[in-house]
Amino acid sequence: MKFSYYKELPLDRPKFESIYMDLALRLAERSTCSRLHVGTVITSTDYRKVLAVGYNGNATGLNNKCDRDESGNCGCLHSEENAVINCDSPRTWEKHVFVSHLPCVACAKRLINLGGVKKIHYLNDYRLKDSIEILNSVGIEVEKME
Repeated sequence: MKFSYYKELPLDRPKFESIYMDLALRLAERSTCSRLHVGTVITSTDYRKVLAVGYNGNATGLNNKCDRDESGNCGCLHSEENAVINCDSPRTWEKHVFVSHLPCVACAKRLINLGGVKKIHYLNDYRLKDSIEILNSVGIEVEKME
């Protein structure tokens, strides 16, 4: 008689990409920005490690609100920016990034400087799509998830 400790795995188990995008969306719920709630997750390319997370809002210790009402200049740190700040993995480690919204140009450049980013997965478009061309120009693949 053969005994197994493992049950059969369901055929419809979620893909890592969906799990990490779900996490980015949950992190976005922590956002204190009044205009847009964005979440970011940085993982290893084999999806075995979460290297950093972030969401948009004011700096630690400051009021949990925007500094200004001006759209695009509210004073909040962007989620990608916070994730880059929180990521202590070496530049040489390859990474995937999951963002609830397409990064802006400034955050695209921050992710480039993080080093090792191979792919960015996003769910929602940003008002401008200039960052896609910038990211692609340095070999970072950008994929909109459905």
